[in-house]
Amino acid sequence: MAETTYLIAKRFNFKIFGQVQGVGFRPFVYKIADELNLYGFIKNSENGVELELEGQILQIEEFISILNSPRLPPLAQIDKIETLEIKAISSKKFEIIHSTANTKNSKVALVVPDIAICKDCLKDSSTSKNSKYYDYFSTTCTNCGPRYSIIKTVPYDRENTSMSKFKMCDSCEEEYTNPLNRRYHAQPISCNDCGPTLTKSIKLTAEHIKNGKIVAMKGLGGFHIVCDSTNDKVIEKLRQHKNRPTKPLAIMCKNLEQVKLLALASTKEKELLGSKEAPIVILKKSLDASLKISKSVAPNIDRIGCFLPYTALHHLLFKELKNPIVATSANLSSEPIIIDAQDIKEKLPFVDFVLDFDRDIINGVDDSLVQVVAGNTQILRLSRGYAPKVIKLPFKSEKKILAVGANAKNAIAFVIEDSIIISPHIGDLGSLKAFEFFQRTIETFKRFYDFEPDVIVHDMHPNYETTKWAKEQGKELIEVQHHLAHIYACKAEFGLSKDYLGFSFDGTGYGNDGKLWGGEIFVGDERKYTFKPLKLLGGEKAIKEPRRVALSMLFDKYSLDEVLALDAEVVKSFKANEIKILHQSYTKNLNAPQTSSVGRLFDAMASFLNLLQFQSYEGEAGLICEQNYNSEITQSFEYKIVDGIIDIEYDFFDKELVSKFINTLVKIVLDISKQMNMEVILSGGVFQNKTLLELVASVLIKENIKHYYQQETVINDGGIALGQAYYKFIT
Repeated sequence: MAETTYLIAKRFNFKIFGQVQGVGFRPFVYKIADELNLYGFIKNSENGVELELEGQILQIEEFISILNSPRLPPLAQIDKIETLEIKAISSKKFEIIHSTANTKNSKVALVVPDIAICKDCLKDSSTSKNSKYYDYFSTTCTNCGPRYSIIKTVPYDRENTSMSKFKMCDSCEEEYTNPLNRRYHAQPISCNDCGPTLTKSIKLTAEHIKNGKIVAMKGLGGFHIVCDSTNDKVIEKLRQHKNRPTKPLAIMCKNLEQVKLLALASTKEKELLGSKEAPIVILKKSLDASLKISKSVAPNIDRIGCFLPYTALHHLLFKELKNPIVATSANLSSEPIIIDAQDIKEKLPFVDFVLDFDRDIINGVDDSLVQVVAGNTQILRLSRGYAPKVIKLPFKSEKKILAVGANAKNAIAFVIEDSIIISPHIGDLGSLKAFEFFQRTIETFKRFYDFEPDVIVHDMHPNYETTKWAKEQGKELIEVQHHLAHIYACKAEFGLSKDYLGFSFDGTGYGNDGKLWGGEIFVGDERKYTFKPLKLLGGEKAIKEPRRVALSMLFDKYSLDEVLALDAEVVKSFKANEIKILHQSYTKNLNAPQTSSVGRLFDAMASFLNLLQFQSYEGEAGLICEQNYNSEITQSFEYKIVDGIIDIEYDFFDKELVSKFINTLVKIVLDISKQMNMEVILSGGVFQNKTLLELVASVLIKENIKHYYQQETVINDGGIALGQAYYKFIT
């Protein structure tokens, strides 16, 4: 009797949530169902995937175990499965059926990031001469290619993408409708006969690059400005026109062998370069890098950002080129990446040649930027390949929450049920175009998920564009202090909820007392320690001129006459009357706001050693300080803490100032961590300083102090929205 019951067919309904659309999940299930003699159907829904299976219970149990195994398609990720036994209907086939609309509930199907071309598609386009995809610039399948950049809304079906205008040829349609083919329901599927076409030839594009021209070339999420990385003249021209005097330019290399000629790469860094996300990876320059490419690519620093081709178009271009290329985002300063060729002509008239194609980019998305710290990935810009990024929550939120992030390195975050969804990098909101992109990104995600926020979480700074926008929406508002949001961003990544000792070392952010914070140490949500404030002479101008920060610190210690008499480069960089005017600003607090920012302290150290008096991009002083750190110097400065204020006793004219300063920061973190006897969180933009973070992590490990720093989310202001969203959810 028991055996007879065991053989009776059972039928189950499965609702599967996660990254399961546009990643080959349905054909994968089709194949497994066929192997196990299971019947029923699978379809995309606005929540993920819905599946019904009928068959023997042993086979159904085996099917479930396969779903929890490494056999899943490379881009698929299951977050949750809801299972319900239903009445068997004696099915005799398994089929993939059309997606259905959900009219009652929120859409929660995840939008997948754009992914680098896979090895199979690369082979089809570059080496398989008999393939219809040979030399086709837009070869893709369910395991690779555009996703977020072409989608209008979910579910991820062709009619909801910018591929809808391209009618498949018979051959492509046969692959698209064959569940056993890797291009089954690959929405961007196309070939030379039926897909997007290039406006110019790849060979002609390569000739322009080789001849010293500046080329605008369309990629997955926007245009790159491209030129020969060995040509000093063209790079200087590019820098002049983009008003980018020293900020490093990213280099796209043909392959790993070419990267090795320019930089030193660890095993982990090589893995990142060749990963499906294909980010720009910050590497240490090789000693002879300046002999291989122009010194103007990344002047004054010992790092270089490299990445590999991530579309068939890039690979086909490198068939015609022998040199690495500069490949930087096509945009004006403080504006988003350009996605339309017409804007190239209007905004970047210095471009000599444009390579475009007729598949529209719906959602602009920049290249991601990462580095490796202590063997772990650290994300500096979360974008193509990584975003949209989902952080799962331990339970569902009753309200829909929108977190609007910071003004610099902006990204936004949405809380929908048990997920925080982080947008790709939006950028600095310093221009009208950038703010329009911010608003457009919000509308994009609202459209994806039929999302209308109940609550908006924003920064405390009253002058942030994000804050002003939030206050105009007529929604329930919550404000979160900037540096506490950094701590909560780290909490979110690791799913932490208790109180921690949080070190938030950053640039400048608005504090609870109306002053500019940036060197804060929290116990739980309360600020317990902060660095002694310094005055920013000239306000924001001091951020671009490290010498003003250094001069302010001299005024703290010396009289005006004593400062004027100093034989110091920072003093020599001013005229005597300029110093006198700035001293008045200092003494009378005229346009001289106070800040506790550790980032500004790094600026001052660079100025005192005459490493940098003016910086052309954020963090330049920190990078230069980092490469001047001497690991053989073990000494640090004395410091004291009075009423929660950390006061470092600097020797401004010590030639090892930078090394001793970094050592002092490490000592402060260690001393306070040992004193408080709590688990530690490290966050904020200053912890992008690889040397500092590795030293801090090392001493905490030696003392068996458990600590956390972000690895899958952004540690700088790009993580603020995540912290804001998690703060609201947890509190």
